[in-house]
Amino acid sequence: MADPLALIDGTTSTDRDPSRAAETAVLGAVQRRIGTPAVVRAARGMSLFGEHAAGWLAFGLLGAAVDRPRRRDWLRAVGGVAAAHGASIAVKRVVRRPRPDDPSVAVLVGTPSRLSFPSSHASSTTAAAILFGALLGPRAKRALTSALVPPMLLSRLVLGVHFPSDVLAGSALGAMVAALTSTLTPGVPARRRAARADAAERSEDR
Repeated sequence: MADPLALIDGTTSTDRDPSRAAETAVLGAVQRRIGTPAVVRAARGMSLFGEHAAGWLAFGLLGAAVDRPRRRDWLRAVGGVAAAHGASIAVKRVVRRPRPDDPSVAVLVGTPSRLSFPSSHASSTTAAAILFGALLGPRAKRALTSALVPPMLLSRLVLGVHFPSDVLAGSALGAMVAALTSTLTPGVPARRRAARADAAERSEDR
């Protein structure tokens, strides 16, 4: 009997595509090497925070409430994060790649759908790190991108819900949407604002 969820999502109940064999092997290796109980708990927490980009959207709205002089910039960044998430969902529905389904990979968290490519968590997290980081200064942007993006991408592998190419493509999509959002910012060009902020930080260090 056909799997009703498979009929809804257009996926198969098991992953038989040999082209994904190498990625499935990577998932199994990641889970065996670093999938300790503590790491899995942290990954589940990150999954909950990033589900539907809710945690990042809440963070951006908090920034808009606290940083009133730049409220419009924060809200624009929130819109960019939402757009990155929405774009990932749209691509999922076009590509319709099924999530990992192999005995060697343990699925350690629930997912809202069985569609895998690209990772929406990776898209929204990358966009949030870039857009919110830019509002906090060039150093914060670099720090946030380094501190937030790799752990979120790795967490999706630890939980067994995405292939490596899913998270890499999702992150690239998030970066692209963030760049587009930045170019649409009115007023002082983004590059000039970033240069001024960088100069201000250097003067404070002297």
